[in-house]
Amino acid sequence: QVQLVESGGGLVQAGGSLRLSCAASGGTFNSYSMGWFRQAPGKERVFVGAISRWGLSTYYADSVKGRFTISRDNAKNTVYLQMSSLKPDDTAVYYCAARSSSVVPTTSSGYDVWGQGTQVTVSS
Repeated sequence: QVQLVESGGGLVQAGGSLRLSCAASGGTFNSYSMGWFRQAPGKERVFVGAISRWGLSTYYADSVKGRFTISRDNAKNTVYLQMSSLKPDDTAVYYCAARSSSVVPTTSSGYDVWGQGTQVTVSS
């Protein structure tokens, strides 16, 4: 089973950008659909975006559409979340998730492997 490690979080001013990375190990990366989720303090974990196994299809939450971009490099076993025009409401712990399937889930219950999360804080 694949293991996931996120990185790239930090503190950024509103309007700024960050790129999160999620490195996978221990599995055949291109057999996994990948998703990004986030969880703000006191709130449920919510869907941010997802990408199909070969990167041909991407899906986004309405709240991030046009600002965030998901990509993957199967040669590097890594999925990325490029975040721009960041807002204070984007502050959360960001998690990547994997599912060994051609199906690309957009709910947390659709994924069975999770990373430990990386904190993103956007100051106003």
